[in-house]
Amino acid sequence: MPPPRPPEKKEPRAVRKSDRKNLPCSTTPPAGTPTPTTRRSGCKNTDRAGSLVVATAKNGGLRVYDLAARERQALGTPPAPGPDDESGRFNNVDLVTGFRLGGQRADLAVVTDRGRDQLRFYRIDPDTRLLTDVTAPDVPFAFSRDQAEVNEQRTAYGLGTYVDPAGGAYVVVSRRSTPEVGVFRLVERAGRVGYRPVDRLTLPSTFNLPDGTVWSPCTDPGDGPQVEGTVVDPDTGVVHLAQEKVGLWRTRLAGGRLTGAPALVERVREYGVPAAFDPAEDDCVTDHSADPGFGGRIAQDVEGLTIYRTGRSAGTLVVSSQGDDTFHTYDRRTGRPTGRFAVVDGAVDGAQECDGAAVTATPLPGFPGGLLVVHDGRNTPDTPGEDGEARPDTDFKFVDAGFLRGR
Repeated sequence: MPPPRPPEKKEPRAVRKSDRKNLPCSTTPPAGTPTPTTRRSGCKNTDRAGSLVVATAKNGGLRVYDLAARERQALGTPPAPGPDDESGRFNNVDLVTGFRLGGQRADLAVVTDRGRDQLRFYRIDPDTRLLTDVTAPDVPFAFSRDQAEVNEQRTAYGLGTYVDPAGGAYVVVSRRSTPEVGVFRLVERAGRVGYRPVDRLTLPSTFNLPDGTVWSPCTDPGDGPQVEGTVVDPDTGVVHLAQEKVGLWRTRLAGGRLTGAPALVERVREYGVPAAFDPAEDDCVTDHSADPGFGGRIAQDVEGLTIYRTGRSAGTLVVSSQGDDTFHTYDRRTGRPTGRFAVVDGAVDGAQECDGAAVTATPLPGFPGGLLVVHDGRNTPDTPGEDGEARPDTDFKFVDAGFLRGR
């Protein structure tokens, strides 16, 4: 049976950014549609002031911020291999710590280059805190057979990293515009980082409903219901996958393989609701009057996933509910729903249309409860373009994460 729907009158907990005494926060300069990931620079707890936030900015490449939300470094994307080919476009980023590279342990930012259908790797210097590209020159396409297929842009999209108990480093990667997910193992190649595929999974595109009917989520013509948000529990290997129009899946990574049948543990509210693509609107139109009532808590799209880790099994899974500008929380160990919250307007505007989030429970300067970074897909006030008209503007919001403790 589908999970019960929450009472409609219950409002999400508001994280008000004007309350700087309890929820210190900052805002970054305008960026693309990125997915942030936090890093505590260096290995010593006394060095927490040097922590960084690494984020993608799509065609703009990578952006690196300090804890005051100041940009410290910008790295561009690779050029197109040919005049008619797609250039680099960085979609998501995650971290691998302690990877053996050139005889030393290194921390890496791992990026999905959706434009080139590749993974790229950037070593984080513990002294200068600058990122350097260490991608092997011969890395393969993640999913495509050839450059012509890359140009169709069914390419590497979301990702989550995992280091297993034996020290093997893996990346779980979703494929854009499809329900496919791949697993890749990182390998060192002459002081550079490459990868090889080790497993693949295809999530369902059609679903049998409790009333005996069959339902498929609406997508653009020719596309499948894709996954983007991905996070792997660092202690258990549990993989959480956000299939945007369907819901939240759970499986497990062990020995580089996805083990057991994936379980759909939370559905979007629109699950089972009839919808069809309207060419005039260039979008899917949903018939909410025909809702059969099989949906869950999250308003599609289900997007960014991140884990607030307070112990080896304790903590909270945070899930972006993009359709209503909120975040849902779940017990990390049991998956039990524990609430929801919103980042609302205060000293600066809140976060809407969130495409990604990252959190750490480590106390940091200015963020004693840890740091939650969320993408704001509709930053205000508007920023005028060269023609004087308002242009799309996104950024990141930094919020003290202490309110997540004990949820």
